[in-house]
Amino acid sequence: MANSAASRGSDVDPAGLAVDLRDVVKAYDNGVVALGPIDLAVRRGEFVSLLGPSGCGKSTALRLIAGLSGPTSGTVNVTRPARTENGRHPIGFVFQEPTLMPWTTVRENVRLPLKLAHVPPLESRERIDAALAQVGLREFADSYPRELSGGMKMRVSLARALVTDPDILLMDEPFAALDEITRFRLNNDLLALWRSLQKTVIFVTHSVFESVYLSQRIMVMTSRPGRVAAEIAIEAAEPRGEAFRTSADYAGYCRKVSETLAPAYSERSS
Repeated sequence: MANSAASRGSDVDPAGLAVDLRDVVKAYDNGVVALGPIDLAVRRGEFVSLLGPSGCGKSTALRLIAGLSGPTSGTVNVTRPARTENGRHPIGFVFQEPTLMPWTTVRENVRLPLKLAHVPPLESRERIDAALAQVGLREFADSYPRELSGGMKMRVSLARALVTDPDILLMDEPFAALDEITRFRLNNDLLALWRSLQKTVIFVTHSVFESVYLSQRIMVMTSRPGRVAAEIAIEAAEPRGEAFRTSADYAGYCRKVSETLAPAYSERSS
């Protein structure tokens, strides 16, 4: 198991952290301990992936960071901006399913968080247009979800998260159900967005290949209750692209991560 200091980013001033989980445990009323104890520190502007077997608490960790659930013990600290008016929210959440409203347009689906925050129509329209442009869907603003491909629906979900201008973007296996070609394309687009918008991204995935391609650091988790088994830094030159995906360095990182992850799957099957 990785030592707590490494997982908490002990070499970084706490003022530079976006997320800091310390000795966090999450147990449910039925007695199942889903997570922890876990320490996790994520720097502002960093791209970190949580990688591990199903049921190891990756999604639970995201829900704790988002404030959708509280820890049984330990502390969850999230850096929040001093001001969050006009529909701005410190955290954006992209789920595995796009969860779009089928009866209304792409524009209205993206508008939803602004509508709930009572943002004026003119400002909402400008922000929706900007968010759709960021994900390459501005010309589809008046389309309905049934008219979109799976990848386009996920782009709408991402635009809905971005329209609130979050500092932290939480992504729970957003590309898992997509075909490989679409997934590769969205990985590239996500990296481009991360570089241009400078958001903090915490990304949950089951894919070794995806985690290596996207991340600056990978937190490899044990089987339930999920803990950080290892922290692996991916020290690849930016911007990443197909040259990295086909490189010997990429293959080496994938092999290292796979070897580190193997014990977690052995634990689950034993």
